[in-house]
Amino acid sequence: MSTDTVDEILSRIERAVLIRRIFWSIAVTLAVGAIYFGTGFLGARPVPELLRFAQFEFFAAELIKYVQPNFVDLTFYTQNNNINGLAAIIASVTHPGSIVTTISSLRSSLIISAVVMTLTIGAVGTILGFPFALFFGVLGSERVTPFPFNFVFRGVMSAIRAIPALVWVFIYAALVPLSPLTAMLAVATDTVGNLGRLFTDELEEIDDGPIEAIRSTGASRVQVINFGMLSQVSSSFVAWTLYILEINTRIAISLGVVGAGGLGQYIQQNLNLFNSFRAGAGLVTLLILVLSIELLSSRLRARLRPSEHDAKGLVQSIRELGDPDRWLGRTTD
Repeated sequence: MSTDTVDEILSRIERAVLIRRIFWSIAVTLAVGAIYFGTGFLGARPVPELLRFAQFEFFAAELIKYVQPNFVDLTFYTQNNNINGLAAIIASVTHPGSIVTTISSLRSSLIISAVVMTLTIGAVGTILGFPFALFFGVLGSERVTPFPFNFVFRGVMSAIRAIPALVWVFIYAALVPLSPLTAMLAVATDTVGNLGRLFTDELEEIDDGPIEAIRSTGASRVQVINFGMLSQVSSSFVAWTLYILEINTRIAISLGVVGAGGLGQYIQQNLNLFNSFRAGAGLVTLLILVLSIELLSSRLRARLRPSEHDAKGLVQSIRELGDPDRWLGRTTD
């Protein structure tokens, strides 16, 4: 390789590095400008407002309370006997009958009952929305419904996605009072839009070979769709449904904040009463609940789609938290 060629390669590399630096400098400048003018447009500058009005001592005192959770509301037994702190967990485990009674009561003022209520809202809402998501998702694919008629079904899903679940709660509140049932209907509706669109996108990427093979046998249109199309994406459909179930559980928690029941309502009620110790217990429970569902969903989806997911057990995930190489980005896997 001649010296001129080496110099040309180095020149191209330096030019590419310079262009990249200029690009990122412009991007950072635009981002900072957007934040500055955006906050000004909204009528507040974050840093000056914090310096003027923030009560740092009060914030620090409240933060300490959150890391000292009080599980007195875990079950009927701990609440009636005023068993506070982490001791309430041990007391509940040693009195399993109280746990069953608490679950059956479906009261958002008790943590275990609120957790079961949240899980029920997310799970039943997903189950209710699944058949409608399958219907609109399949018919929204151009492989099933010719263009432009497929956009009728896509339009319905887009309209549903355009309205957040938090708004759907208040829409359904005109039919039934604000309650866990209202939250469940909102989650089901949101599932139709989100899961249906994932189904449509999945169908657009299937292979034509199996479809042509089924069609060549003289199969009907329904048989072609069932055996030639859906058979290719059945595992993916189940995996996406598990993913939406994971999201719906989080949505169910957020809907509880507006009074629709569940763990979110328990946290909000204690925040309104400035009872940070009990609110902290709700937040700790929320964290454990979300992480458990995420790990379980991830493992199940990895079984269904092993080429796209790397499932890890709870013990392995916790062990990797203590691996300094992972924190420093020095691992290759």
